[in-house]
Amino acid sequence: MAKAKLEYIWLDGYKPTQSLRSKTKIEDDFSGNLDDCPMWSFDGSSTEQAEGGSSDCLLKPVFICPDPQRKNGYLVMCEVLNADGTAHVSNGRATIQDDDNDFWFGFEQEYFLWDINTDKPVGFPAEGFPTRPQGPYYCSVGAQNAYGRYVVEEHLDACLEAGLNVEGINAEVATGQWEFQIFAKGAAAAGDQIWVARYLLERIGEKYNMSINWHCKPLGATDWNGSGMHANFSNTALRTAGNKAVYDTICQAFSPSDIIKAHIAVYGADNEQRLTGKHETQSIDQFSYGISDRGASIRIPIATVERGWKGWLEDRRPNSAADPYKVAAVIIKTVKSAKVMEAA
Repeated sequence: MAKAKLEYIWLDGYKPTQSLRSKTKIEDDFSGNLDDCPMWSFDGSSTEQAEGGSSDCLLKPVFICPDPQRKNGYLVMCEVLNADGTAHVSNGRATIQDDDNDFWFGFEQEYFLWDINTDKPVGFPAEGFPTRPQGPYYCSVGAQNAYGRYVVEEHLDACLEAGLNVEGINAEVATGQWEFQIFAKGAAAAGDQIWVARYLLERIGEKYNMSINWHCKPLGATDWNGSGMHANFSNTALRTAGNKAVYDTICQAFSPSDIIKAHIAVYGADNEQRLTGKHETQSIDQFSYGISDRGASIRIPIATVERGWKGWLEDRRPNSAADPYKVAAVIIKTVKSAKVMEAA
């Protein structure tokens, strides 16, 4: 059998925002199964995850899919462990304490395609800003409105060929801003697929000498939208509620000040630059929810209401650079604290 190329992918220890790292392992007669991916190690002193005198960190494979861009290739998402096998402090996946697949997550991942020569979004002039404000670019078509579509389409095809559950793509509100959506049952599964999709996008960008800007407000304090990673979520209680009271109870569980702080702490760095109360956001220190309200912390989709209060919620606060593992973990914890599952 041909030798297989296993691309081991992990998250480094940089703060406040982690980056993806990867390296290739060659395996003979590889089955393609996760259980046959061996543990591996790396130099943690080069990724802010260990000291030089004791630098070995372990890579534990947790998700595998075909690598659509390499012959006989696989993408292997890994957790980072300490040398003794315990979860490394940088391991966001380990924060998921209760993952029984009752919780379903749909993440809307926004990002900017970034021209590394101008240090601006694609479609921006080398000097200054576009002559037209936001408006024409959202879900746009045409060379005067949509920039970098070839990258986005190549990424979509790669994700689908890898078997990731991408549910859609669209051009976003700002010039050069795009979004893809991924759905999965289970917090870890959703996080695995978002990270692998991010990896593929980064790697495709290399081909075009283009970077992916995940920062939540890369254009600073301007009248241009920031980027989010809106978290749509449901559990049995939300999917079967049948009444508004269950939704009110769950939403209100997110409202105490200590709970707001706990969520914001893992919803991505620099989020105060994005959550200002403008550009379809609620202020970072406030909490609100409402039907179809894109200026609320949590939006109740109209489809949920039309289905007789059987559906899902959308937390609009996580930003584009947030760790989906940590986002899902804190949402599960808060929803479970509402104690409505038995009543539903």
